[in-house]
Amino acid sequence: MAVPGSDNKGPCYWCFKTVKWIPVLFIVTIVAWSYYAYVIQLCLITVESPAKQVIYLLFYHFFFFMFSWSYWQTIFTDIGQVPNKYKIPDADYEAYINHSDSYETQNTILETFARHLPITNITISGGVRFCEKCKIIKPDRAHHCSVCGVCILKMDHHCPWINNCVSFTNYKFFVLFLGYALAYCAYVSLTSLPYFISFWRGDLQGMGRFHILFLFFVAIMFGVSLMSLFGYHCYLVCENRTTLEAFRPPSFRGVGADKYGFHIGRYKNFQEVFGDDPKTWLLPVSTSLGDGIEYPVHSRHQQSSYHSMDNTQTSLGDGLTFPQRQMEEDQEGLLHEQNFEEETTHYYS
Repeated sequence: MAVPGSDNKGPCYWCFKTVKWIPVLFIVTIVAWSYYAYVIQLCLITVESPAKQVIYLLFYHFFFFMFSWSYWQTIFTDIGQVPNKYKIPDADYEAYINHSDSYETQNTILETFARHLPITNITISGGVRFCEKCKIIKPDRAHHCSVCGVCILKMDHHCPWINNCVSFTNYKFFVLFLGYALAYCAYVSLTSLPYFISFWRGDLQGMGRFHILFLFFVAIMFGVSLMSLFGYHCYLVCENRTTLEAFRPPSFRGVGADKYGFHIGRYKNFQEVFGDDPKTWLLPVSTSLGDGIEYPVHSRHQQSSYHSMDNTQTSLGDGLTFPQRQMEEDQEGLLHEQNFEEETTHYYS
């Protein structure tokens, strides 16, 4: 992960880098304590039936392992890098800076360079999306992260709880992390509920009962928070949007803001994130389709890019290349098409 000012690794750099890990350490501490409270205090000390102990521990360790694996992948998966072909030459950048008083001239310089790039997104004002900090033409769905200090491919948001950006490379892992964390909390709360009730009845003795009490409350608290967050990201996956795009729909050349611009049907939207092999959908391994640079778009945007992208080979198996895929005119697509004029919203900043 890039950090602003990483070229000058002074005390401030290392202090900033250390502080960013505090939320992650907090989560790891809570999870480590929950492991002790559940395995030792609940299963091995409180639960009396050996058969129930085995069943509890088997299912618990499954959820614990999948949650930990997903969390690890979400944190340590590299955020990716914008290819060098999107970086404008120094001469063009100098010309861009020298014409800072003329938006039209600056945009003409960017347009000239970007005409060979497979981009469909534009700014709200209709210009080329350009990052002055990274000196690159932004690929579709890419945004600059001020915390990471670089442009992120298909940026969803920067999450302090993973000390990383949620982006194209780890979005599947992030959704699985939320799902398995929710399942972990639900399992812990449900299996500890009878012993929580026994605590209030005064049937549990010893200091371990307080671990069970707090374990139940913590599992419920985190579970409720995760439920809404996981549900929201499931919705985003089905609609093929990022969190940023949900707040501000991407703008397309010749069309304007369109919240359905990347919608290619809910099942294909799901495949774009989780892949086309059902056996790997629930595993935190990289199976997302595409390269994070080009994305299939609605048929009305097929001619809005600077070139046809004829050379891309990635396919979903039905003969249509991945970045050129047109949404089939199924019932859902027709409804979106009919309501496009009244549902499209223009945002100004």
